[in-house]
Amino acid sequence: MDQNFKASLKSSETEDWLDLHVIRPFCYYCALAFAKFDIHPNTVTIWSMIIGAASTVFFATGSYYYSGWWGLGMNLVAVFMLMVADILDCTDGQLARLTGKKSPLGRILDGAAGFVWFVPIYLGMVYRFYQHHTIEFSWLGIPDTYQNVLIATGVVLVLSCISGFVGISGQQRLADYYIQVHLFFLKGEKGSELDNSRRQQEIYDQMDASTPWVERAFQKSYIGYTKNQEKDTPAFQNLMARMRQKYGSSDQIPDSVRQEFLKASRPVIFWNGLLTFNFRSFWLFLLCLLDVPACYFVFEIFGMGLLACYVNQRHETFCRRIASNL
Repeated sequence: MDQNFKASLKSSETEDWLDLHVIRPFCYYCALAFAKFDIHPNTVTIWSMIIGAASTVFFATGSYYYSGWWGLGMNLVAVFMLMVADILDCTDGQLARLTGKKSPLGRILDGAAGFVWFVPIYLGMVYRFYQHHTIEFSWLGIPDTYQNVLIATGVVLVLSCISGFVGISGQQRLADYYIQVHLFFLKGEKGSELDNSRRQQEIYDQMDASTPWVERAFQKSYIGYTKNQEKDTPAFQNLMARMRQKYGSSDQIPDSVRQEFLKASRPVIFWNGLLTFNFRSFWLFLLCLLDVPACYFVFEIFGMGLLACYVNQRHETFCRRIASNL
């Protein structure tokens, strides 16, 4: 299994301990089973989207404090469904690498999967707060009146939007980019999926009326996705421009420069891993089971937001240093 398993990974350097030793080996066997039945990776991704989004129904139910064992059971089903969705989301990439069935649409679908999960889940959590808010109101000393419930629910809705569109969307977009950047210096251009908005715009411009509208829509959104990645990493973009000017193609980058970058990147990749699903979902599951799901939005905005800023600043700092030495 060792060599085939390793071939199914992007890189062991970009996986956290839980992924590398538990989730990825399990997903590898899932990928082998899907490959045996000739199931396409994009199909697995779509299953992941459906199951993850469907968990909303169970996340929207109050847990043990409000609904007893029935509520706790509903929340545990939600946790299980989202874990299955994540396993499928991991499996699709390993399946694509094992079978060679990689495609630009698959890359875009894979990046969109988490967003498809969390938009309905977050709205379900807002509805849950509207129904069950006794704990939070008692902490804040707020009378449980209809008017106060409406105002508080409106505040939680705003927090959920910030948490979703600024928090998880921006944080995971940055985390995914840094993983691909690390792979670019570790394995070269062919060993990573490091994209740029200029190239994605060219792909979109080459699409015609025969291209399915869904694929065109995903490609259009992916252009914006890559533009935001580039906007958040100006020092890295400058480093890439300096290297292209000095060395030409990526294949001509000296090994000494690659190793200097990787040495600086490895510690950042550890913290970057906390921005991905495992660490984030642990807190989502815990706070939902404790019946204070609204606290998760606060955690994601401030706690995860500070972590994302730390990762971004460390990465930008060493990119500026390496660029100045070229």
